[in-house]
Amino acid sequence: MNPPLRGSLTPLVTPFRDGDVDFVAFDALVERQVTGGSHGVTIAGTTGEPASLSLDEREALFERAVAGMAGRGAVLAGTGTNELPGTLRLTRSAARAGATAALVVVPYFVNPDQGGLEDWYRRIADASEIPVILYDIPGRSGVAISLETTVALAAHDNIVGVKLARPDLVHASQVIAACGPDFGVYSGVEALCYPLLALGGSGHVSATGNLFPHELARMADAAFAGDLASARAIHFDLLEVNEAIFFSTNPIPIKAMLALAGVATAEVRPPLRPASAELVARLEPILARRGVSPAALTSSSTRGK
Repeated sequence: MNPPLRGSLTPLVTPFRDGDVDFVAFDALVERQVTGGSHGVTIAGTTGEPASLSLDEREALFERAVAGMAGRGAVLAGTGTNELPGTLRLTRSAARAGATAALVVVPYFVNPDQGGLEDWYRRIADASEIPVILYDIPGRSGVAISLETTVALAAHDNIVGVKLARPDLVHASQVIAACGPDFGVYSGVEALCYPLLALGGSGHVSATGNLFPHELARMADAAFAGDLASARAIHFDLLEVNEAIFFSTNPIPIKAMLALAGVATAEVRPPLRPASAELVARLEPILARRGVSPAALTSSSTRGK
């Protein structure tokens, strides 16, 4: 058995227009990932501003993503909230929509202990009709999933992987070694996507894929084929963009870059604010050095795998 998801699973931004979800723009973003060669999309991950979306909006996005992918790649549905009923509802909805798996974040603000986390994930996995992937992001949730808890949960038949959004390759190495090859380990830190692949990881959920889906997919494919030199070259080529993602709170910079490239609007929902003029001025030369313009980016995104 292998992890049900492998490769580049781009965490899509949620496009807004005048405060509302722009579903037409969202459909175009999904199609852009397909034509760019991505192995799948992640919906309502951190980059998609899930805490600013209603449950109804998240369910609608799951349905649109599955319809848009039309079997051409995986759909990883971000179904986690900070309370159990909402998480169960979204996980059931993702299954009904046809999502490949559910990405369930550590419940934010609640500050559970490890026993509480293990119980939380077991309840969700027991109830879920689709595989569950843990989402370990202590910078947002305030609590990390320990190695011991991860190993215990990896023994559950319906918990198939973990997204590690923590800059700790020692921990990642320990998880991969302890949980074995059938348990998916995915990088949620842009600059660590290649290192995790080199360690034997299953792929990545990188916001940079919103801009450069082709490159992120090629990096994974090269690593899976044993061509670490090519994968490493892509890693270094994207390093400046990966760093720019965090010039401000994600997804403010990636949305600003998408707007500069003519792909999507920069609009975010409160309490986030759109990129300042100073931030935009920092981002513009980074894109210019990559030769990014609306026309150039569109051409790049249609090259396929």
